[in-house]
Amino acid sequence: MRKERIFTVPNILSFYRLLSFPVVLWFIFSGWETLFLIFVIINLITDALDGFLARKLRQKTEFGAKLDSTADKLNYALAIIGIFVFKYEEIQPHLTSFLIFVGLGITYLTHSFIKFGKISSLHTYATKIGGYIQGVFFLLLFTYDFITPFYYFMIIWAILSVLEMIAIQIIIPDMKSNMKGLYWVLKNNRK
Repeated sequence: MRKERIFTVPNILSFYRLLSFPVVLWFIFSGWETLFLIFVIINLITDALDGFLARKLRQKTEFGAKLDSTADKLNYALAIIGIFVFKYEEIQPHLTSFLIFVGLGITYLTHSFIKFGKISSLHTYATKIGGYIQGVFFLLLFTYDFITPFYYFMIIWAILSVLEMIAIQIIIPDMKSNMKGLYWVLKNNRK
């Protein structure tokens, strides 16, 4: 069995996101919105870069996928906490849909731990696209304004992609990383 390299450029970017979590959390609870925003933007950029570089440099590994997923979940938590702390007035009229999304995300993670004993790292196409949509929503919310139609586009996409991941986790017998989506899981199950 070939040993995976841990210290690759993509993994270093994911490690950075892990290590930045407590710092950014401290910014939130210290009321430093600008520093919070800057570091979350850096985290979003490094998230996009780590996957791109892993493919370009041929440094995709199972360890890297899990590390990236863990860093992603922590960055999501930071964004959600930051929205509640700094933008509660804007999100409050839409709280039900936002909490449905958060609740489904928690359900997805909980199911992953119960069924597989570890954090999920599916990285479906829908969640990758959804991550970019959510990143744009986040940037608009913190730098411009709350745009209601875009919010509902983002939240519907997010809810559907989480439901897809829950369905995939129910179907697959073992946790696998980097799955394309439910269509491909069902297609492979037919074979």
